[in-house]
Amino acid sequence: MPIAGFWPVGPNVLAGRRWEKLSTQLGITCFFSVHIAVTWGLEHRELFGIQAIGIDEIQWHRGHHYLTLVYRIDAGCRRLLWIGNKRSVKTLPRFFHWFGKERTADLRYIRSDMWKPYLKVIAKKAGDAIHILDRFHIMVHLGKAIDEVRAKEVKELKEKGCDPVLTKSRWLLLKRPENLTGQQGAKLAELVKHNLKTIRSYLLKEEFQLFWAYKSPYWAGRFLDNWCEKTMRSRIEPMKRVARMLKNHRPLLLNWFRAKAQFSSGIVEGLNN
Repeated sequence: MPIAGFWPVGPNVLAGRRWEKLSTQLGITCFFSVHIAVTWGLEHRELFGIQAIGIDEIQWHRGHHYLTLVYRIDAGCRRLLWIGNKRSVKTLPRFFHWFGKERTADLRYIRSDMWKPYLKVIAKKAGDAIHILDRFHIMVHLGKAIDEVRAKEVKELKEKGCDPVLTKSRWLLLKRPENLTGQQGAKLAELVKHNLKTIRSYLLKEEFQLFWAYKSPYWAGRFLDNWCEKTMRSRIEPMKRVARMLKNHRPLLLNWFRAKAQFSSGIVEGLNN
């Protein structure tokens, strides 16, 4: 059962237990219930007036098996538009071929992560749209850098016989301060007293959050340049790697402000769940 001529999507991808429950109530197979729902959705979807899309991927089955997903993320209308098999250089061009040149020309905003094939295809197929890099994915890169620094430093402290101050600190460092419990906040307050690379990385990550509060692309760019320069002087390689990446994508990062931050962070990820 292909979706609009694309990869067959099983119930484990689309809904899971809810489809199983529905199938039992209707007395039909789970797969057939998905077929009914998808067929109805395809017949009743509207493709005119789409000005903003988000591109993401979802892992299915075990291992590196992905589907490419394209969502409509216009204000007041957010829904799945297209599913493509795999996450490869050849996948996204198939969406634009299906979507058509006229509809593509009407797009004003496209949101994606920093995966190079996405960037190249979007620039080629929809170069007139404002391409926005997803805030959620950017912060994920910073979180992974902190995690890498922390894991290495935990090992180094253990080898030196120092106090294991970073033990069980992973989620403290990845969560936003306002989301910490009282106990977690107290532990974090103690951690930041230590002059560790992990803590300096955490403080750089939290400082970068100020980037999203700017309204002017010019001043946001000034902040980004200063932050990258400061991070490059930190001698913390995982964080320097992120700084180089952000610097290389500076124009696309500033599109966030040119689009007036119209789309809240993580819209596409929220639709995945």
